[in-house]
Amino acid sequence: MLERVMTRDTWIVIGAVALIVLLAGLYTVMGIGMSMSALDMTRMAGSVGEPMGMGPSVDWTWGYALLIFLMWWVMMIAMMTPSAAQVLLLFTALKRRGTQKTQATTLGMIFLLGYLLCWMGFSVVATLLQWLTEKLAITNGRMMTIGSEPVAGMVLLTAGLYQFSSLKTACLRHCRSPAHFLAAHNRKGYGGALRMGMHHGAYCLGCCWALMALLFVGGIMNLYWIVGLAVYVLVEKLVPCPILFSRSTGGVLIAAGVLLLVSAF
Repeated sequence: MLERVMTRDTWIVIGAVALIVLLAGLYTVMGIGMSMSALDMTRMAGSVGEPMGMGPSVDWTWGYALLIFLMWWVMMIAMMTPSAAQVLLLFTALKRRGTQKTQATTLGMIFLLGYLLCWMGFSVVATLLQWLTEKLAITNGRMMTIGSEPVAGMVLLTAGLYQFSSLKTACLRHCRSPAHFLAAHNRKGYGGALRMGMHHGAYCLGCCWALMALLFVGGIMNLYWIVGLAVYVLVEKLVPCPILFSRSTGGVLIAAGVLLLVSAF
């Protein structure tokens, strides 16, 4: 009986995650209320750091800022939720075996909410950065991509260097050890589930924020970069030699950044 209930919980969690990713993915592809869909922006994307004239600049209002924030958050939900599936399933199984077994599925969804709230915070910062860079004419308002080779090169270089940092290594280690995280930080109740989700989300954010910043380089709504980064984040948590994999990627990003800076100057 217990195995049947746990299987039911597992399928409920998997179904909920799949539905969330599907809806967020479709919303992203449709353009999230923008004048062009992500498909259109992907087709029109140019080279990294290439200025693109797309008509008059966007008039930033608080309503438009809210739309950009939703764009970022929905995109982060689509990209990062698959990476949280393993820890979410383990968390639900843990609660099913404890004293709150009848609330296991609900607690799992609250855990996921806490995880996604961390990426909401990232989305707020990303929106403010996009607003600032557009005001400074660094990014193109219509295509939402950096139009300066030196700035694009610096972002690539920064993301590459971060792959070698001790903070990246520590956060990646926690993200790759969901069972250890749950054992060390287990809390009871709905508030505890929310805090655990936010705690794990903070580790994931510390691991991946620099990679997500690369969307400014490739195009915030460029589907090749969106899918590529989402797959990379998932693979980074699963490969046998994560540090080697991460630092190899860092070396490639550093080389690309240096080449872009050299070509610009």
